[in-house]
Amino acid sequence: MGKQTGFLEYERQEYGYQPACERIYHYGEFLIPLSREQVGEQGARCMDCGIPFCHQGCPVDNLIPHWNDMVYRGEWEQAITELHSTNNFPEFTGRVCPAPCEASCTLNLDDNPVAIKTIECSIVDQAWQNGLIRPQVARRRTGKRVAIVGSGPAGLACAQQLARVGHNVDVYEKADAIGGLLRYGIPDFKLEKKHIDRRIAQMRTEGVHFHTLTNVGVDIPVSQLRKQFDSVVLAGGSEEPRDLPVPGRELNGIHFAMEFLTANSKRVQGVYVPDDQFIDAHDKHVVVIGGGDTGSDCVGTSNRHGARSVTQVEILNKPPEKEDKELTWPYWPHKLNTSSSHQEGCERMWNFLTKEFVGDESGNVRAIRYAKVEWHKDEQGNWQMSEVPGTEAEMPADLVFLAMGFVHPVRAGMLAELEEKEGLQFDERGNVSGATEGEEAYKTNVEGVFAAGDMRRGQSLVVWAIREGRQCAHAVDKWLQGKTNLPR
Repeated sequence: MGKQTGFLEYERQEYGYQPACERIYHYGEFLIPLSREQVGEQGARCMDCGIPFCHQGCPVDNLIPHWNDMVYRGEWEQAITELHSTNNFPEFTGRVCPAPCEASCTLNLDDNPVAIKTIECSIVDQAWQNGLIRPQVARRRTGKRVAIVGSGPAGLACAQQLARVGHNVDVYEKADAIGGLLRYGIPDFKLEKKHIDRRIAQMRTEGVHFHTLTNVGVDIPVSQLRKQFDSVVLAGGSEEPRDLPVPGRELNGIHFAMEFLTANSKRVQGVYVPDDQFIDAHDKHVVVIGGGDTGSDCVGTSNRHGARSVTQVEILNKPPEKEDKELTWPYWPHKLNTSSSHQEGCERMWNFLTKEFVGDESGNVRAIRYAKVEWHKDEQGNWQMSEVPGTEAEMPADLVFLAMGFVHPVRAGMLAELEEKEGLQFDERGNVSGATEGEEAYKTNVEGVFAAGDMRRGQSLVVWAIREGRQCAHAVDKWLQGKTNLPR
């Protein structure tokens, strides 16, 4: 694959970034793409490693060595065909995926993996620029109708796959625009929404019907969909945020991360947001509680607002700067992740326990009282936390964003109706219960109702949602027709 000696001849090169001092003044993407020749050299670095562990690392089973070889040889049209055979939306994953495939790359044993994410993004961007991506309209219609609730990556992948085999597909979205968290949850500086809009246009041509501002279970009952459609897919995501019930939680200025990010993204995209619903971080001391990607997005957005200071805190230990390859490879390593938003300006603190939010005389948050903690394993091997005596202190905070993840799907509305009327079952974490393998894959316990993405799996990555959407489409098609040609 690629050039047998390419990994010795060419240095790893990723797409570049516009300097932080420039990009914090706008909300556009700041990637600097490689030339076709440079991408070809990166494809040449894919060595003939015998066992492509990158396949194991990629949730959608991308045929990575194949399209690496194709770009090396200048076969760009074949490359996008191969890429699309496993991934409906590589322009999404090429921008926001953390690239577990690169962690699994054989060359990562030497901290020098193939730039798979950059190559993937380059293939699909070149394909759009050169008119190589076209609608794939089904040659025949099956007459079967499928309703998909939720228009995030799982719902969209499922919808596109089912439409391409001839089913009539309707997608229902409670927001005013299609895309789920891709639309308003992920900032535009990470994913410009033109990428979603192009796919929506493609899918409309393929026969998918989209319904916005339609909250199933609230605006229309689920029972109506059950009567009108042969099958229903639950792909509404996991949106119940994890709260932090400590003294002072009721103070003004403490918000869930998505309240901040959604309102900002709407304004960036030209959607009207009243001033009383917009959260402005300008000239404020911002504290982000939670060390993941959502917290990082709050950091980047706060910097663009012109925050006076931005601090991101995490209750866990600081991860190591570098993983132990002999213990972790080819699996995803536990190590420090520094995002482009962190590079734009942010203080980071670990072992941080929020004890209380402190308010002023007007009921606004003004500080966080915290203490440092340490972690140790008990006799059963479970991690236990203890507070370090004498470490209690206060940190100024005019705005606090809770970015500690999501616990499970929202139960009110659709899921509550299905539970009450049809006995829909949930797993121990509160997600819709459903397997991923065998004859019952992606089926709920309710006949004809399937579940995919974060609503079934729990909070996860965009690439996992695409995988589940595609595999759910396979299961739905087989259930409707008794057989299927859709890939898993």
